[in-house]
Amino acid sequence: MLILRGPPALSQFRLQGLLQDLTTAGLPVRAVGAEFVHVVDLYKPELAERPEITAVRPEFVERGLAPAEHQVLEKLLTYGPSRAAATVEGLVQVVAPRPGTISPWSSKATDIAHICGLTKIKRLERIIVYTIDLGQPATRFPLAALNSAQFAALHARLHDRMTQAVFGDLQACEALFRHETPRPMTSVPVLAAGRAALVAANRALGLALADDEIDYLVKNFAALGRDPNDIELMMFAQANSEHCRHKIFNATWDIDGQKRDRSLFQMIKNTYELHRDGILSAYKDNAAVLTGTHGGRFYVDPGTGQYAAHDEDIHLLCKVETHNHPTAISPFPGAATGSGGEIRDEGATGRGSKPKAGLTGFTVSNLKLPGAVQPWEKENGKPGRIVSALDIMIEGPLGGAAFNNEFGRPCINGYFRTYEQEVPAATHVAEVSGDKWQVTGEVNPTVSETRHATRSTRHSPATELRGYHKPIMVAGGIGNIKADHIKKGAINPGDQIVVLGGPAMLIGLGGGAASSLASGTGNENLDFASVQRDNAEIQRRCQEVIDRCWALGAENPIAFIHDVGAGGISNALPELVNDAGRGGRFHLRAIPNDEPGMSPLEIWCNESQERYVLAIPAARLDTFKNLCARERCPFAVVGEATAEKQLVLDDSHFKNTPIDLPLEVLLGKPPRMHRSDRSLARPLAPLSLGDLSLADAVRRVLSHPTVADKTFLISIGDRTLGGLICRDQMVGPWQVPVADCAVTAATYDVYTGEAMAMGERTPVAVNDAAASARLAVGEALTNLAAAQIGDLGKVNLSANWMAAPAIPGDGADLYAAVQAVGMELCPALGITIPVGKDSMSMSTAWNDGGKNKRITAPISLIVSAFAPVTDIRLSLTPQLQYDSSAVGASLDDARGRRPAASLQEIGDTVLLLIDLGRGKNRLGGSILAQVVSQTGEDPPDVDSATDLKNFWNAIQQLGREKKILAYHDRSDGGLFATVVEMAFAGHVGVDLEIPAGHNAFAALFSEELGAVIQV
Repeated sequence: MLILRGPPALSQFRLQGLLQDLTTAGLPVRAVGAEFVHVVDLYKPELAERPEITAVRPEFVERGLAPAEHQVLEKLLTYGPSRAAATVEGLVQVVAPRPGTISPWSSKATDIAHICGLTKIKRLERIIVYTIDLGQPATRFPLAALNSAQFAALHARLHDRMTQAVFGDLQACEALFRHETPRPMTSVPVLAAGRAALVAANRALGLALADDEIDYLVKNFAALGRDPNDIELMMFAQANSEHCRHKIFNATWDIDGQKRDRSLFQMIKNTYELHRDGILSAYKDNAAVLTGTHGGRFYVDPGTGQYAAHDEDIHLLCKVETHNHPTAISPFPGAATGSGGEIRDEGATGRGSKPKAGLTGFTVSNLKLPGAVQPWEKENGKPGRIVSALDIMIEGPLGGAAFNNEFGRPCINGYFRTYEQEVPAATHVAEVSGDKWQVTGEVNPTVSETRHATRSTRHSPATELRGYHKPIMVAGGIGNIKADHIKKGAINPGDQIVVLGGPAMLIGLGGGAASSLASGTGNENLDFASVQRDNAEIQRRCQEVIDRCWALGAENPIAFIHDVGAGGISNALPELVNDAGRGGRFHLRAIPNDEPGMSPLEIWCNESQERYVLAIPAARLDTFKNLCARERCPFAVVGEATAEKQLVLDDSHFKNTPIDLPLEVLLGKPPRMHRSDRSLARPLAPLSLGDLSLADAVRRVLSHPTVADKTFLISIGDRTLGGLICRDQMVGPWQVPVADCAVTAATYDVYTGEAMAMGERTPVAVNDAAASARLAVGEALTNLAAAQIGDLGKVNLSANWMAAPAIPGDGADLYAAVQAVGMELCPALGITIPVGKDSMSMSTAWNDGGKNKRITAPISLIVSAFAPVTDIRLSLTPQLQYDSSAVGASLDDARGRRPAASLQEIGDTVLLLIDLGRGKNRLGGSILAQVVSQTGEDPPDVDSATDLKNFWNAIQQLGREKKILAYHDRSDGGLFATVVEMAFAGHVGVDLEIPAGHNAFAALFSEELGAVIQV
């Protein structure tokens, strides 16, 4: 192992912050130093003697590097600020990647070293060496300087336990480069031990198999006359996990003892059955494809090798994913790979397409900022296996932004919400009499395990915790695709099956099954196996290959493409051949692998990122290889398609066949889930504000993270990449982050484009799940209305559902919410939901000092709206106008200026509230309710789909006629937040008039749908 010093690892600002953190924790630390150190693992040098070198530098024979090679390596590793002359001395603690893992930095640096001719380097890794000045003589620095509790506190602040390890010295880092011999597969003795053997394997491997699935496997392997191998069981668990197969959304339901006619997914598909106009692909690919526009699309001409404009149809694709479980346990890589996975979904649509612009969103529990804990933020505790909401919001957005930045995709839209509240427990059967809930009897006594002591009067009902200890991390975006590549091609027997992208590593193992479990119900050690890692640079290379392929038009060598996500290639390869009606024979040792000690299960089922699987006709393989070579993109031919629908995997190392299984057993028809639930009532009370002053209400509402400034989430990402961004979050000459609608140009020579916006009102679901879902749709539309789209029927939605339907009452609430959107509101509006996702394990349980605790997310719908734009120049913003220069700044875009009005033309202006709540001003579930630690009673709702549709048409017409100077929807924080955001963007003051007889708090802070326009 070769060791080379590097630059400082932390700036002085970061070091001071770390020092303060350590001293606050009670550690006797006077100073801290941090330095990067590079450790190099080399292939064994050749045995031939090299006297010309050994005479001068004999150590290079051991190290295997010639002097010139060593100079190249030193130059590569010379970066960053210079090391300080005075360094901290003290206790040394080395933070390195966890043994058995390879950091993203290592993959990139090792690759660069190889490109520079340093092929003797096996692996180049970077570690951080901390020196901790404890104020003691050097002879007393060893471990005795701190006790075990102090060391635990120190290590907790120096490293991320999910991705890193702490060593006492540099030599211990040899463990990073130790490789074991390949581990064999194991079998489960089902034939001899029966069902009990599979039950034990289910628990040991964290398969999350249901009882009926265990019975299904026992029956099928008995019919095959052999025992299942561990690799087959893990593959089945991933392919059939809730995460991958959406079993709850495809289940049959009984609600309140009545059989329901449709599954949740059937209700979503109802929107497509009623309205298919403009939808080119739905429910059958990695993303939905919508009718776009026409223009000169700019890409490399395959004939000349030169960039040129190609006059063609430019269709729009859209996708929104969530990555909640990985973000909860390790936020930076969790959010990074969430963004990366969604980008791969876009690129793998059809026969290859191009991602364009992204959106992101986070919902977490209360932040509880040190030194600034807000009155409504109570300490409810959390399990040790997940990080805090604050840490998620420090690291998660950085991870997502880092991936987008490095890949080269702008992120131009999003949302952020915090919610954690003790609410009345819904523990009674609900019956409706008029408009009131009637309590008829307590159900499900197990709820008492999750009940917390109330802080209210002795007459108050029992309470439960609702919040987002398991966060929502949303990653989505839009892209473009050629018309003749929307449909995937045929796979013929003999077609070559290729893995494109990075190597297999022992990471993300079992993520699909793990994310399907409610947090706390599985083996905590399995959470470590679910941690993923990102390498955006490799994914960029993959995308460049895909771009070169689709640019070939009819000569595109890609017949079929899937991204590799949950379950790794154990899910992607069977899906690839099965979707085309074929089988496949694959070769385990052909899969690129950076961990030679992995077992067949680990090679096949790990979730290493930045990979795609493709089917390529043998005759086109050389073309594909040449494109990969030009882009330096790793790939491997791992098998071939077969006519027989059998999945076969051979292992040349152990000379056996780990998998030999009919695809029907793996992906056929395992037992369909059936679910039953009862509607429960939650006793609610009208909002009581007591002696809260208006000034204090304003301060609290504007201080709530959901309403407060989002610059810290936005400025970390590039928002101009690609040159086609017309509107992002920042508005006006002062770049205030208040815009809710993102707009892109279709290409460089037209004024048409695409728009996207988001909507969500998840806290309202505590009061009324169906109303919360309707509000999410309504908010997405009131946000999107700022773009010039025209007919509402051109808008399509992505619906991302989060819930914990295993919690009594939440299944019934989920069904009601989906029904409200899929069967009622969207059909009434004439819009479709062609894409979406569900995450059905949004509950976190833990034991706190012998007390069982649980926090469950409300029924959560995140809606993302997408539509083609007729004129990007007519996009509206919240910036209030007061002179001609402001108008020009507001309406400028990459293609030209809308004519600026003069001061005389503007004259006096007024702000108009378009109130879709028709004066009801309901406060249930509002930010105002949250900041006084209440839920309120009646929440806002979409009372009339006709009103919402008319609102849309009016805003579109007024925008088209250029009669609106500024536009902003009413949402979190109510009318007050809407108007002050507009004022901040325009740097102007505003006079607000509340009509006589109206309650000021309700008028200012109600979050009814609507908008404020300046005319």
